[in-house]
Amino acid sequence: MLDVVCMGTECEPAIRIAQLCVCVFLSVLFLQSGIDKVRHWKDELGWITDHFSKTAFNAVVPQLLGVITLFELSAGVLTGAGAAMLLATGDKDIALLGVTVSAISLIQLFLGQRIAKDYPGAAVLVPYFIVTIAGLLLLAMN
Repeated sequence: MLDVVCMGTECEPAIRIAQLCVCVFLSVLFLQSGIDKVRHWKDELGWITDHFSKTAFNAVVPQLLGVITLFELSAGVLTGAGAAMLLATGDKDIALLGVTVSAISLIQLFLGQRIAKDYPGAAVLVPYFIVTIAGLLLLAMN
């Protein structure tokens, strides 16, 4: 459908720019979040422990914080490297992997917010998820 609207290859530069923008956006998002969790581990752990104190996750909060931190850092590094590869060679494999890990990270965060019954916190994640899914679709093009 996009080929018909764009008349062939006319949109390829715009698609490539959009792919790069999504990768850079997600890299900034997840590197900042992951690094912040590492730098302020005790504060994050205290907040998360309180947040999940009345849930089934209560007993495994430190492990779950470790998992989400690892996923966020991985998503940030992979989308950053993916953006670099898109620029350098046009290869989309690392970018696609990074955006996929980003989607998994957001689903984990969304699940946690829903289980903690923090519905406003869960709602805040939806725009990020929409950008991520758009990135997956953009990376599937040409």
